[in-house]
Amino acid sequence: MKNIKKIKIKINGKYKLIPNNYKIYNLIKKMKIPINKVAIEINQEIIDKKKLNKIKIRQNDKIEIVHFIGGG
Repeated sequence: MKNIKKIKIKINGKYKLIPNNYKIYNLIKKMKIPINKVAIEINQEIIDKKKLNKIKIRQNDKIEIVHFIGGG
């Protein structure tokens, strides 16, 4: 069994350890978040959802995932 290096990130204000070289797409999928109902920000920059599979998460990244809520 190989030892996978972990990195520390902050998601919606909470610290989490994830595998090194993880992409934002993998994180969203693992958390079972419906991509079409959220906005994603990494280090205060809104991410284009078309690029989720290309963006690697780095040590100490701050990720905010905001769910859209309808109202009237």
